Amino acid sequence: MRTSIQRLAPLALALLSACSSDKRTPLVIYSPHGKELLSSVELRFEAAHPDVDVQWVDMGSQDVLDRLRSEKTNPQADVWFGAPAETFMRGARDSLLAAYKPTWAASAPEEAHDASDFWYGTYMTPEVIAYNSAAVTAAEAPKDWDDLLLPKWKGKIVIRDPIPSGSMRAIFGSIVARSVAQTGNTAAGWEWLAKLDGNTKEYVLNPTILYQKLGRQEGVVSLYNMPDIATLEQRLHIPVTYVIPSSGTPLLVDAIGVVRGAPHPALAKQFYEFVTTQPELLTAARNNLRIPARSDIPPDSLPQWIRDAQAKIRPMQLDRRLLSDSLDAWMKHWDASIRNSRRGK
Repeated sequence: MRTSIQRLAPLALALLSACSSDKRTPLVIYSPHGKELLSSVELRFEAAHPDVDVQWVDMGSQDVLDRLRSEKTNPQADVWFGAPAETFMRGARDSLLAAYKPTWAASAPEEAHDASDFWYGTYMTPEVIAYNSAAVTAAEAPKDWDDLLLPKWKGKIVIRDPIPSGSMRAIFGSIVARSVAQTGNTAAGWEWLAKLDGNTKEYVLNPTILYQKLGRQEGVVSLYNMPDIATLEQRLHIPVTYVIPSSGTPLLVDAIGVVRGAPHPALAKQFYEFVTTQPELLTAARNNLRIPARSDIPPDSLPQWIRDAQAKIRPMQLDRRLLSDSLDAWMKHWDASIRNSRRGK
């Protein structure tokens, strides 16, 4: 029986466990980190803990939050591994997380952990502008967020559906939060997103479809997170590269937390500690292009491309509390009032 179970309902997980002859203890992980990273972590953790059967459920960040909300009275997962900190803040507010202070807590930057220990940062994830380098030259490519609104990109932008995506929600939310910071209200942010909608060819269901369409030049420009776009270029050799926006970019704290009421809380903490050790974070940096959040990782131990990117990144100054409190309502407004309102017009 496969131990990595994707997109199965909690009932299916329970039935599989009941019917299996596997005597190991199941440890259920909800995560948006994808098959490559999750499979490799699963193998290493199970090698160190042969009595544990890691079962990961791969879904978007918002889907994880919604699933945990629906299971609040009967939790099925042990660990929530991956989503922007603002999403974890909403999870903590909804009493979905158990407080846990990891052994390396002193090495967590102030902005990369919850004051009450409900979550800690694992990776730092910059949001970037992506483009197909076979169709768009470096000179032609957008250099900043506002460049995406230029007429030359009309019908050439393809975007991952923002509603279930932590990365896209972070980008869209940051645009609205920037409007609030600069003007005192959200109007300019909505107008910016409406103009982007006018240039957008398609909102696609999931990251795989996004990568395929970018690779086939069905859209030549997009917005997404740097590790995933770097993977397309460096590992899959798809001609898609990225630009770090010149005015600043949302630099997300990708976090981890123990689910409140987890079926196996002790094992959940062991997994939490395991994936956040220095060796595991460096493995994720080298093999999965993730930037560690811990401040005690020696810079010279990181891949050169990460060091180069860190030198270029200008974190966008954002009110994270405003984002946490407002993002759900903002995304509902975008979905109801802006999505497809100007597309093709």
